[in-house]
Amino acid sequence: MQEILPLISEIADEKQAFDISIIDLKKMTYLAEYFYICSGDSTTQVRAIAEGMVEKLKKVNVKLWHYEGMADSRWILLDFGSVIVHIFHKETRVFYDLESLWENVPKTREV
Repeated sequence: MQEILPLISEIADEKQAFDISIIDLKKMTYLAEYFYICSGDSTTQVRAIAEGMVEKLKKVNVKLWHYEGMADSRWILLDFGSVIVHIFHKETRVFYDLESLWENVPKTREV
């Protein structure tokens, strides 16, 4: 499978996602190689980010294995296999503080 992080980052940028964090999971778990975490200001923006990622990655034959959270669009999870994307409404992200669960794992904001 081609490297999809640059495509995910491109879409996030196009949809004006912010507070981007990429967590490298390769040495920690077999679930995925990376978590890509970003935020949106509204549920409309969160959904637009998710739909943009699904649409663009489908065009390059990247399979979406699972998704959750589209109905309320406060925390959308997109499982692309090697990369699991978490798209949060900014207030929901603060509440769950997902990054703190992985505080000892390398993080970056760049692809």
